[in-house]
Amino acid sequence: MADKTNPYSNLPPSAFWRSGVADPGLFGLRDLWASPWMLPSDARFSTYGSCFAQHISRALVARRMNWLNGEPAPGRTPPEIAEAFNYGIFSARSGNIYTAAQLLTHVEMAAGLRDPGSVEIWPDGALFRDSLRPMIEPVGFANEADLQLSRASMVRGFRRSITGAEVFVFTLGLTEGWENAQTGQCYPLCPGTIAGSFDAGQHHFHNYQYPEIRAALEAAFALMWQINPTLRILLTVSPVPLTATASGQHVLAATTYSKSTLRAVAGDLAGADGRVDYFPSYEIITGAPARAAFFEPNLRSVAAPGVEFVMGHFFRGLNATAAPVHGQDSTADREKAVAEQMATEELVCEEMTLEKFNAA
Repeated sequence: MADKTNPYSNLPPSAFWRSGVADPGLFGLRDLWASPWMLPSDARFSTYGSCFAQHISRALVARRMNWLNGEPAPGRTPPEIAEAFNYGIFSARSGNIYTAAQLLTHVEMAAGLRDPGSVEIWPDGALFRDSLRPMIEPVGFANEADLQLSRASMVRGFRRSITGAEVFVFTLGLTEGWENAQTGQCYPLCPGTIAGSFDAGQHHFHNYQYPEIRAALEAAFALMWQINPTLRILLTVSPVPLTATASGQHVLAATTYSKSTLRAVAGDLAGADGRVDYFPSYEIITGAPARAAFFEPNLRSVAAPGVEFVMGHFFRGLNATAAPVHGQDSTADREKAVAEQMATEELVCEEMTLEKFNAA
């Protein structure tokens, strides 16, 4: 007779699909994530990444937690003006950071290994656009000097968001990207879509594969830990599908490749280093129990109930019970007002502008 004791004999109900998923149903799901870190009750969180990352910063602010704004709007800027100029969206005025290559570019600038002045500037009529942040100014910069000053301010804010945080939250969004064939610079979107001009001989499409993504993230993390050795990094994967794909595949297959690859990289990095963790926002929204119910009719935008459902699991799994370390809350009331107002606004999502090229 076979021994009835085996590695599956004493597993919890959550380890089995029937008892962990099918029987409890969507709203009975429990223990999807438990943070391995005991954080101070006033832990500071920096947030960056794709469009979905903005939900995390808004949820932190809404719960009066310590979201770190490394580049607040100047002076007494009214919240509506700050929002129009992309302040208070991410922890620095970086715009969307969709790929691991983009993140590495920002970290290298913050670490002093890449000259911010070497990043391309795109003419836009009489104005100028930042090739790393093409939508950061509503109409563009009046001159190149102003653009360079703004970029330098962003780099300082990005570094502050590393040095001052306990947790750096990064939401991976895309594997698809565009690069300059001569300089290797990566772009948030294809030149010529939002700003700049497309040159087929200079700008090439790149669908980053697992080894490249992992190497870029590992390099970025190593630099971040040089700046702040105690920093913890929390990875998520955006559940938002691609607006469009340049891969030649159907957009459904391209989305599946992109998200699957990012999910594999994030999980493996979290398993390899205790300073890195993964939160399953992607699975919560796109998994079988949800039956796509959390998407808007366009099957792309995540509806408010879905966001709240994700954030509920996030805060239930977060362990911020250690003694406070920062004293007075470091986030100014004015900065909170900006983020609180933005909680009712549309997400700032550069990739969504690709829809205007859809001829169907």
